Amino acid sequence: MATILILVGTESGNAQMVADALQPVLASAGHAVDVTDKAATAADLRAHDVLLVVCATHGSGDIPTNILPLVEALQRDKPNLSGHRYGVIALGDMTYQDTFCGGGKKVDQVLELCGAKRVGDRLEIDASEQPLPDEEALTWIEGWKTKV
Repeated sequence: MATILILVGTESGNAQMVADALQPVLASAGHAVDVTDKAATAADLRAHDVLLVVCATHGSGDIPTNILPLVEALQRDKPNLSGHRYGVIALGDMTYQDTFCGGGKKVDQVLELCGAKRVGDRLEIDASEQPLPDEEALTWIEGWKTKV
């Protein structure tokens, strides 16, 4: 089974709520699962072979403040993450079409740039249609957990 790190990028707590709902589902499938909102460098990722990013969007499609140091370090240092697989759950609001799920999309691009391999499709949750993002994420994780 996989060693999974759920990386949380949150401003208002919705992404943390999603991560907290997903952790026991992945653990019950036999995976070792850690959750953090404090990863800041590639070294913080090394003990895990699978990353699951749960990332909100704020401002003008921006990455949440707590996960920004990690994304900036990955962009700057371009570490080799080819041994990692990852998934992305992006939270956004379609009312802001130009920047919808921008935070999660940007993290997705950076992980791909560093050589990590995405597992499955990125889940994009629209807050204007789904006020409880954990419900949609719990449905999505059922398929994703079998691929890792």
